[in-house]
Amino acid sequence: MKSKSDHKEHKINDEISGESVRLISDGDPIVISLKDALKSAEDANLDLVELSMAADMPIVKIMDYSKFRFEQLKKAKDAKKKQKVVHIKEVKIRPSVGDHDYEHKIKHAREFLEKGDKVKFTMVFRGREIVHTELGMNILNDILEDLKEISVVEKKPSHEGRNMTMILSPGLVGKKIK
Repeated sequence: MKSKSDHKEHKINDEISGESVRLISDGDPIVISLKDALKSAEDANLDLVELSMAADMPIVKIMDYSKFRFEQLKKAKDAKKKQKVVHIKEVKIRPSVGDHDYEHKIKHAREFLEKGDKVKFTMVFRGREIVHTELGMNILNDILEDLKEISVVEKKPSHEGRNMTMILSPGLVGKKIK
């Protein structure tokens, strides 16, 4: 039986305070005194673990605390493994982009989308190009058209200073922006 150890989430044994506790066992929870619950745990050579501090009295269970912690850590590790980390890849492009450069950037964006990453397209205007934002919008619409079978628009093209940005997510159906 343990007394104080290096745990943070749950109080065990002597750390639990209160006169009476709600003990969860095989059936319905029963209300007994804290002393009786500690004695039962000690007799079973197990720990009394506080699962929740309710408004009126603590909810406790008699169990092997180290096994309980191990199972919790294992569940957390499994949940972390199942998470999918989505990266945002940025593709910068200019309104005066050449055909070959355009195809090259589309090819890279397609690869990113197929791997499951999001793609942020940044149209960079320099000098007097800012006067012709419609050229940038036309190129972004061409990009949407070329990638519509494997992506969806997450963020429509928006103008921010000398840049115009749009974000595409992996998906099946794309929509053309007007």
